[in-house]
This record gives sequence, structure tokens and C-alpha cells, in this order.
Amino acid sequence: MQVVGQSPWLLFSLFAGVLIDRVRRTTVLGLAFAVQCVAASALVAFGVAGALSLPLLLVVAFVVTSAQVLGDGASGALVPEVVEPDRLAAANTRLMLIDRGVVQFVVPPVGGLLAGFGFGVPAGVAVAAALTALVLSRGVPSTAVTPAAGHPLRDIAEGLRFLVGTRLLRSITIAVALGAFSSSAALAVFVLYSHEVLGLGSFGYGLMVTAMAAGWVVSSFVVGRVVAKLGYSWSMRGAQFGLVVTQALIAVLPPWPAAVAAVVLVESVVVMVWNVCSQSSRQRLTPSGLLGRVLTGHRALAWGLAPLGALTGGVVASWTGLRSVWLVAAAIQVVALAVAWRGMSPRAFAAAERAADEGAVRA
Repeated sequence: MQVVGQSPWLLFSLFAGVLIDRVRRTTVLGLAFAVQCVAASALVAFGVAGALSLPLLLVVAFVVTSAQVLGDGASGALVPEVVEPDRLAAANTRLMLIDRGVVQFVVPPVGGLLAGFGFGVPAGVAVAAALTALVLSRGVPSTAVTPAAGHPLRDIAEGLRFLVGTRLLRSITIAVALGAFSSSAALAVFVLYSHEVLGLGSFGYGLMVTAMAAGWVVSSFVVGRVVAKLGYSWSMRGAQFGLVVTQALIAVLPPWPAAVAAVVLVESVVVMVWNVCSQSSRQRLTPSGLLGRVLTGHRALAWGLAPLGALTGGVVASWTGLRSVWLVAAAIQVVALAVAWRGMSPRAFAAAERAADEGAVRA
């Protein structure tokens, strides 16, 4: 189910970016919500008919994630159209808090609770939520897009050339790819680590996940201040250093659940700082006409290593033990730190911002 649900990020991201740059972005966002509404409605209908099956659930998961690929890319490209550059970090913090803190940690248990009243109940709520989002998206301002006449593959190549050819954005993408590999390796065995190393049951593991979610909430109050005080360069360097430290600590700490929970909370905070700066940098430094392709191209390139990281985590744990997974993850994060230190200097940000300003003037 997880493989089917995540595969659209690799299969469709690049083509979604072309659509986002060719069509008014609110239209793409509305299309994403409409598809999600249809998929949820299908679950309601088949549930009422008693015809639910695993193949149907796999198809729905694939369709919903495909719509999410469009929606996430379109919303990311819309943010610079409605938010001033100096407010991008604050806007992205709120969006990521909703995505990670609400969608990933609040919605699943609520959905499980609603399922106790019948499978059609959470699906019906999903239909209502998608319809509401569709209506609200109609009120988001968006500039008109000049339709492109080029071949989609040439458009994709243009976006990738900008992403890879811009040194700062290339460094961010490499660091994110390494971080995705590292984090996936650790998360793949986190349940086993909680049970076998920390001695936690299901309730204790739930508290550990709650600590992770609490980190996202706490970070929403500090990210803006950190970025305003340190700037993007030192915020990202500091966050990357924090990832090295937190993953190394999980590897070497005694089996004290409270201490590990505190480290997990701090790790969530530094991940939020990194993610906000990473997304805001792409939005600040990319021409509007390329932004959809750059955002989705970054996602496809950076997240491509995540499945391999999860597989590696399982292999390392089976060979050398659960703690060693975090040592490997920390070592990979050290490489990402070297990339961040070299490629994300204040001088690199200043040069990229000058180039972006000059390009906007020429346009």
C-alpha cells in the first residue's frame, strides 16, 4: 500500500511541473481537489454497496497521491504570488505545520476513530473536506499563464537545467536527497527501536510519535525568528548540524525514553527550519514561469533516494543492530553538512539573489 501510495511522486512529479507552469495555478489546485473528491466519493459508494476490496483501495491510494502531486506543486508555486518575499518563511511554516502537524499526526487517529462508526464515515468527511478546499481555492488570486508551445520533455529539461545549473539550488537538492535517504533509513526501523531498545509498548510508541508532532508545533513559533536573526544560510547550516547531532544522540543514548523523546522533538524543530528555508529558497530564486517544474523536479530528485534509504535501514539493522542505523544516518548527514557548508554560504545566497533580481529585471 505504501509503495503504491508513494509511487506517483516519482512517476508524475516532472510532468505535473509542466502542467503547473502551463495552466493557471489555481486551476491546477482545483483539479487536484476535484480528483480527491471523486476518489473519496468512490470509497463511499463502494463502501455502502459492500464492495470494498484491496485492489480498489490501492487504486484510490494511487489516485489520491497523484492528485496530491499536483496540489502540492501548485500550492508551492502559488505562495510567491500571494506572499511578499520577506514573508515566505512565515507562510511556508504555516503550510508545513498543517501538512506535518495536522495531516500526518492528527488526521490518521481521527480517521481511525471515525472508522469505528462505519467505513463510509471517514470517506464522507474526506469528500466534504475536498469539496470545501475546492470552493476555497476559487478565491485564491493567481496570475494568468502564457501557454507554452514546446514539447513537455523539453519543458522538463528546462526546469531541471535551472535546478541543477543554479549552484545554490543544486546544493540544497543534494543535501535534501542525502537527508531523505538518512531519515528514511532511521524511520524504517523506528518502531522496532522503540519496542526492542526502549522497551516501549504501543502506547509508549504513540507518545514518541506525539513528541515528534510536538516538535512541529513548537517550531512554528521559532522558525520565523531563527530565519530573521540568522538568515537563510546560517539557519540551514545550523539545522543540518542539528540533524547530525540528534541522529548521533539516538544512536548512543542509553535506553531512556524521555531523553530520546526530547531528542526527537528537537529533531522535528531543526527539520522544520531546514524545510522552510529550503522551500522558501526555491520560491525566492526561481523565475515564476519555471517554478512549478523546479519545485516538482526537486521533489523527484531529492526524494528518489527515500525508498532505497528505507531498504538500507532494514538491511543495516538486520546485520549490525538497530542502533547502528542511526550511526549510518548520522554519517550520511555529515556528508550533507559538508554540502551545506560549502554550497550554502552567505556569499552563495547573495549571489543567487542578485542573479534572480537581474533575471526579474530582464524579464
